[in-house]
Amino acid sequence: MGDRIQTRRGEAEARAARKLTVAYLAIFAGTIAALSLLAFFFVDAAYRDAYEPALGTPAAAAALAHFRRGVAGTIALCDAVLIVGVGLASYALARAAVRPLTLAREREARFAADAAHELRTPLAAIASLAQAAREGTSEERRAALEAIADRALRAGALLGDLLTLARRGDADVLQREPVDLAGIATRVARDTNSGAVALDVRVASAIVDGDERRLEQLVRNLLANALRHAGSRVSLSVAPDGGSALLRVEDDGPGVSPEVVPRLFERFAKGADSPGSGLGLAICRWVARAHGGEVAYEGGSRFCARLPLGRYPAATPEPRPGSS
Repeated sequence: MGDRIQTRRGEAEARAARKLTVAYLAIFAGTIAALSLLAFFFVDAAYRDAYEPALGTPAAAAALAHFRRGVAGTIALCDAVLIVGVGLASYALARAAVRPLTLAREREARFAADAAHELRTPLAAIASLAQAAREGTSEERRAALEAIADRALRAGALLGDLLTLARRGDADVLQREPVDLAGIATRVARDTNSGAVALDVRVASAIVDGDERRLEQLVRNLLANALRHAGSRVSLSVAPDGGSALLRVEDDGPGVSPEVVPRLFERFAKGADSPGSGLGLAICRWVARAHGGEVAYEGGSRFCARLPLGRYPAATPEPRPGSS
């Protein structure tokens, strides 16, 4: 599927680039033709002025015709070389100009398709609940309203996730500042864990140049994924590792199904019994790559995110073990 998408994208970019190149060349060829005509008439007029007394003889007329052919041939050759060079440069420029537009169109089309597909079910459920509650008792209507509110909130969260993935993954979409990944992990662990699962947190300061809100989203999604599949324990660690900040999350659950592993970080990739939307890990990869890093599956139930450390002088304390 990925190869077919890449092939279609390449073909669309090539077609658009060829059309743009033809437009560039048409403008350039018209301009260079006008300049060449002006240059020819200017040189011809200068030659005629210089040799005006001798132009009445047959020999002079033949010499003038030979001169004109030579000038015209030289100008035409120069024009041909210029057009070929400008054509190649125009094609390269057109490819560079078209690619962001193609990617933007692809993101919009994918977002529209994903939103239409994923929102159809909760909206249909909300409509059926509302219709069923019309004739129900007050208690049934109250329960229906609670279910409608819950489904609407989940649909809104899903739409927010889809909007995140529809954005560009470039660094310039981030609100960057020096942030401590260890502090983010500690805060997310404190806010996320309900106490049903033992959470072992071991963090050491790791300052990165990043968007705190997006990094919190990365940690929260990895941790929520682990808590969702854990048996009784989840471990969360943050530590500097060379020039990177290393975030590792692992649970004692059954691990990732082998059939899901090849497409683990794609949209809507999840096991048959998974209660999630299948967007959490795709968002994790989006956030990591936007920060110049990467998130990876290391086997079993362990995930690792690696982000470049910021170049800030900071003391690195020893890891602080803890659990919640």
